[in-house]
Amino acid sequence: METFNHKLNAYIDSWMGPRDQRVRGMLLLDNYPPTFALTVMYLLIVWMGPKYMKHRQPYSCRAVMVFYNLGLTLLSFYMFYELVSAAWHGGYNFYCQNTHSAEEADIKIINVLWWYYFSKLIEFMDTFFFILRKNNHQITFLHLYHHASMVNIWWFVMNWIPCGHSYFGASLNSFIHVVMYSYYGLSAIPAIRPYLWWKKYITQLQLIQFFLTVTQTTLAVIWPCSFPIGWLYFQISYMFTLIVLFMNFYIQTYKKKSDSQRKHPQNSSLLSTNGHANGTPSTDFTAPKKLRVD
Repeated sequence: METFNHKLNAYIDSWMGPRDQRVRGMLLLDNYPPTFALTVMYLLIVWMGPKYMKHRQPYSCRAVMVFYNLGLTLLSFYMFYELVSAAWHGGYNFYCQNTHSAEEADIKIINVLWWYYFSKLIEFMDTFFFILRKNNHQITFLHLYHHASMVNIWWFVMNWIPCGHSYFGASLNSFIHVVMYSYYGLSAIPAIRPYLWWKKYITQLQLIQFFLTVTQTTLAVIWPCSFPIGWLYFQISYMFTLIVLFMNFYIQTYKKKSDSQRKHPQNSSLLSTNGHANGTPSTDFTAPKKLRVD
């Protein structure tokens, strides 16, 4: 296994160029196979889990999910605050920031971005809860694409561009996750559920996040620094895939529902405003659930 890791690392290095030595020794970053293997295990559970649960009663998971979602809310807030404060105090240039130009801020951002990478593994639990609760309709192509791709992309990001311009998208995403996971955590508590008002804005915020990331990345292409330009083009391309998929989700979930309510207003009262909440048992609502997007 050690020989295989060595050969794979040598191949990746020959293709990608020299790694950033500041991340050496950080958990899971020295070798790619563990991250890839965890992704394969995730996809296998997604494939086998619904088959295992097919003839079993769904689990509520309510108490666990309250702690899980609120825990991710706190972690996301920590990452957002630390990334923004480090970039601000380190004098990061908004238009383009190299990975070796603000030593103290760079190290701080590297440490926080490791948590960001690791949080993408933790977020696999989103899907596992869907399986345990038999909310298989929530496991869409968009959901799997987003979860499986992010953790692998960020393994490469952490090894080659673990600071500098990489901070911006992670900062925005961490803020969105504060909003999103706080909603899902609180929605698991029935007494609080009627007072939650920000669900309908989550997907809008996610789309704004993608457009802002594309804009800020494009600025680095127009006014380049020493940040690798190939990574900028890759990020723009990946963001466009998310924009297309999330826009389709938004149209399917909200626009068509609005059209249906205008045509059949007598049925609108049956539609729960919190119908897609992570943490709400599948038997809590008679209306069809709206898909959760992460």
